[in-house]
Parts: sequence; C-alpha cells; structure tokens
Amino acid sequence: MNNSVKIVIVEPSILLRSGMISILQQLNMIQMDVSDITDIDQLKSAFGRQNTDILIINPSVLGTVSLPQIKKDANNSALKCIALQHSLLDHTVLKTYDEVISIYDSAEQICEKLTRMIIKPVLDKRHETLTLREKEIIICIIKGMTNKQIAEKLYLSTHTVISHRRNIAAKLQIHSTAGLTIYAIVNKLVELGEIGDLPGAIGE
Repeated sequence: MNNSVKIVIVEPSILLRSGMISILQQLNMIQMDVSDITDIDQLKSAFGRQNTDILIINPSVLGTVSLPQIKKDANNSALKCIALQHSLLDHTVLKTYDEVISIYDSAEQICEKLTRMIIKPVLDKRHETLTLREKEIIICIIKGMTNKQIAEKLYLSTHTVISHRRNIAAKLQIHSTAGLTIYAIVNKLVELGEIGDLPGAIGE
C-alpha cells in the first residue's frame, strides 16, 4: 500500500519550483510524491494522474479560476491549498488559502508551515491506529531502551517486542528513530527531557 502524501507545485519559475522541492525533501519523516508544473492548464492533467493531497500554487497563475473550482476539479474537498507568494496580493485573496508561504520566509519558517500542513495531519491520522501497548513501546524506544529492556519493563517476550516494533513501523511508515522521535513529540507521548540519544531503525 502506498501511503505517500501527494503534492503538486504550480509555479512558472523553475528556481522557485526547485527550491520548494528541495525544502520538501528535508521533511523526510513522511513519504511524499511531489509533482511540479508551470501553469494552471496542466493542473487538470496532474489531478487525473493522482489523488492530490496538497497543492502549493502561485496565486497569480489562477487567473479567473477559483479555489473551490480547483477542489472540484481535484475531486477532493479536503485538498489543502498553500499559496506560494512572491508579489503583493490582496489580503482577502490570501485568506482563502489554508497556508501562505512567502519567498521571503526562512527555510525554518517554511519547514514549520509545511510541517503543520503535511506532517502533523498525517501523523495524527496514523496515531489513531496505534494500540496502547504500541504507544508504550514507542515511549521506551524514544528513551533509548533495548528490546530486552522493553520486554522486561512491559513483561513481554523479546520476540513480542520485536513484532510490535515492526507493526509500529508499518502503521506509521516511519523507519528511523529520529522520525519516531518527532512523531512522539508531536503527539505528546514524551517530553524533550525524556528522550535518549540512541540511533537505530524502529523495526530492529
């Protein structure tokens, strides 16, 4: 099953498209499928190729096309639209977007906005599928505990712990301790002071 987030970037400038793709690649906790196009005429074709989750678009390319019409064309009322702003626009226009990214934003600001729009909703949805035991094991992993230590703490066999870890990795589609750490912080499973500093893969 492909659980990647489908993102389409609509921007005439190849420099801006490339820059946005580069920043998206920094958000490696979530698998993404990113397409980039130059104008609104190519958007219907892009929607036809995949079910789009996030649209990052330069508002100036819309012309007379409205965001509700775009969501209708995408056949996805839950489509998130992010304005990629590099010129002065009416504030009322920008208010119709779910988020606004300015070319004057720092990389950190852009990552923060994209995290709110892309990573947290995905993690929230996946969070609902975890069992209480799996959440307990996540906390232990984040604290740097070994499989044996987790087994002893939770009164489980080491084999059961390993099975749980593989299920966690499969459900969350997160395969690194760094990614799992961000997940745990976002979902308030741990505090920063509780986190260990041990590398490794979740499914170990």
